Amino acid sequence: MSKNKESAKAESVNFEDAMAELEKLVAQMEAGDLSLDASLQAFERGVMLTRQCQQALNQAELRVQALTDTDTLVDLEPDA
Repeated sequence: MSKNKESAKAESVNFEDAMAELEKLVAQMEAGDLSLDASLQAFERGVMLTRQCQQALNQAELRVQALTDTDTLVDLEPDA
């Protein structure tokens, strides 16, 4: 599979699926049953998935910060 196709595949996976795939890759690599080439491919895929997950977490953190920013909170209590 070419790098562009792998990148597109990594981008299309949601966070939960990416984490599940990462766990599977780690288990396969830890088992030691993969050839060197297969291990390198799994590692490369893992790096792409890790970057995708980190980006998703960063975006989620920014959204939470925007929602909880005290300077932008709306006062829901009427003024007395």
